[in-house]
Amino acid sequence: MTRAPVRQMAARHGAQRSRGSRARPAAILVTGAACLLTTSATPVRTAPASHAISQPAAASRPAAAPAVAARIAPQPQIIPKPVSMTAGRGWFTLTPRTRIVVAAGSAPVLAVARDLAGYLRPATGYPLPVVTASPQTGDIALVIGNPGTRGIDTHGEGYRLDSTPAGVTLEALTPHGLYDAVQTVRQMLSPWISSPRFRPGPWSMPAVRITDYPRYSYRGVMLDIARHYESPSAVERLISQVAAYKINVLHLHLSDDQGFRLVINGFPRLSKIGGQGSVGTHGRARDPGGYWTQAQYRAVVADAAAHFITVVPEVDSPGHDNAIIMSEYSDTKNPLLDGHPRDINCGEHNPPVWDYTEDVGYSALCPGSRNTWTILTAIISQLTAMSPGPYEDVGGDEVPTTLLSQPSYASFISKEAGVVRAHGKTLMGWADIAGPGTRVPAGSVAEYWQPAAGTSSGTVTAREAVKKGMKIVMAPADHTYLDQKYLGGSRGDAPPGLGQTWACPVGCDLNAAYNWNPGSFVTGVTDRSVIGVEGAVWSETLVNLSTVDYMTFPRLLALAEVGWSPSARRAQGSAAYLDFLRRIAAQGARLMAAGANFYPSTEVRWRLAATGSELTASQHGKVAGPVATVAIPGIAPDMVSAAIHWGDGTTTRSGVTGRQPAGTLINSLYTVPGQHTYRDPGLYHGTVTVRASRRSPVTVKFTIRVP
Repeated sequence: MTRAPVRQMAARHGAQRSRGSRARPAAILVTGAACLLTTSATPVRTAPASHAISQPAAASRPAAAPAVAARIAPQPQIIPKPVSMTAGRGWFTLTPRTRIVVAAGSAPVLAVARDLAGYLRPATGYPLPVVTASPQTGDIALVIGNPGTRGIDTHGEGYRLDSTPAGVTLEALTPHGLYDAVQTVRQMLSPWISSPRFRPGPWSMPAVRITDYPRYSYRGVMLDIARHYESPSAVERLISQVAAYKINVLHLHLSDDQGFRLVINGFPRLSKIGGQGSVGTHGRARDPGGYWTQAQYRAVVADAAAHFITVVPEVDSPGHDNAIIMSEYSDTKNPLLDGHPRDINCGEHNPPVWDYTEDVGYSALCPGSRNTWTILTAIISQLTAMSPGPYEDVGGDEVPTTLLSQPSYASFISKEAGVVRAHGKTLMGWADIAGPGTRVPAGSVAEYWQPAAGTSSGTVTAREAVKKGMKIVMAPADHTYLDQKYLGGSRGDAPPGLGQTWACPVGCDLNAAYNWNPGSFVTGVTDRSVIGVEGAVWSETLVNLSTVDYMTFPRLLALAEVGWSPSARRAQGSAAYLDFLRRIAAQGARLMAAGANFYPSTEVRWRLAATGSELTASQHGKVAGPVATVAIPGIAPDMVSAAIHWGDGTTTRSGVTGRQPAGTLINSLYTVPGQHTYRDPGLYHGTVTVRASRRSPVTVKFTIRVP
């Protein structure tokens, strides 16, 4: 199986963002980290014998802590599910003295260690210095070594995580493996670790040993910025969101009928004219379009590399090209063309016209035009120069034979494959490029998008790809197209117009994203050919990142597990699916703490999570403000109540405040407001018990300092 793309670590280190620590504020109102007083233990599953784990080397292990009696810790609720977890006894707790330790002379590992510190500093307020030293009690150590996956992990991302009361050790064969381990560490802590604001803690993770590695090397998300423009900053935000779940490919759909989104040197009209609109532009000024400069594209590629994500650029051809044709059809003065660029148009309309609807199948570039190849060669040469990953995606889908005959289409793809190969990249495209007559190099990648499964007629392109020695990325629309509605019928039309139904007429909720096996979806296409999976975010109806988030999450988490975790029977109602629902229920608060919008699927009984505050009363002993912050996806505030025990024998009742769910916006974090007057100065420790309809209550601590 193909190995995961190798990252240029020097570029990654240079692109690393600084995430400064935040000092703990004094005598002001803040909200704090969750400290749940009720916890249910999870059954312990020991590592399989085939995944035997050796003990870490003594040099990489923190000094032993004094022996204490401790109960077996509950297993952390991690997505994607690790290959094996063995619960230990007790907890490891971050403190202001915790260091993040790496071995000497390892710049790539230092970069990952700085990532870990950057993820943990904002919410904890701890300094978490990254040092080159021997680990001590209370430290987190990052080690390049053999995590027990050598010979099993064929992708180089395997890691072992050992958490004990004395410290935490992350060990991996590569920096990428360590980065994957860092994402697991984040999920082992309270969901409030995702908060950009200080929270007072405590910050504890259960003792556990995890050995983990991915099933597939390619675990991607595709974002269509052609139908609706997205800014580089919006895409970088999505990068940070998906990296947390071990997604390692960002497929950027840069061009389609409605928009061309990147400056191409020598062809300024491609972006200036081709980038001026979006789906719905006619009659809707809020979709004016836009495009990226090459400097912005390089910055996004660097940001992705800093998250160990490879960018795969796609400019679709020979169909889905109306933006290119509209831009260059009249470009008679361009010295790079022959003065007669109208011969590029083999579309339905001549002269071409803008169509800002969701229509497809009406445009095509002419394979016999020299101008066509001048334009495409410029695009491919500049994109490949800016994209260090191994793939160049040429699209190749949905070209009706009324526009190009199959021999003409095959000739086009074969010639374009040669251009891509000449620029040192591996050809990638939708599985249509494996059709009759195409000549593509062995090892090229076909992305299978048809919802057809088994032996039905729609599966032929996947088998043709295998016959030609191609690799397969599985993206069947009824399981991976994240623009499809969650629910069918009138229930799914909220708000009207968001999402599509052609692949999911009854809706595609979490179970559709989870209940399938990429290695057996198409008869005759096995894991010998499949290199991974991809969730596709088409943007015909998605006008901004908030709607992208809403349609992407939580389904992408299901796809992340399908791509990473070992094969399992994932049918709705199966043990694997029920376990997944339990684990994803804990992710709602994590997403909310990070400010991500998402769909609160009714398949999940989302957990209520809360965190206490630290307050300082006035000189007269009066305190007024939020004593806790609450996350409970999809629940209206009038369904939540709280009992506040002020720590001086007084109890009051309260509701919560905050924005309730509306349309595609999930509710904001709620707060529990309270007012109280203390008679005597001192430090008071109170509790808040929060209850909501059909949810287990949660009790958290808060503190009040009375001067």
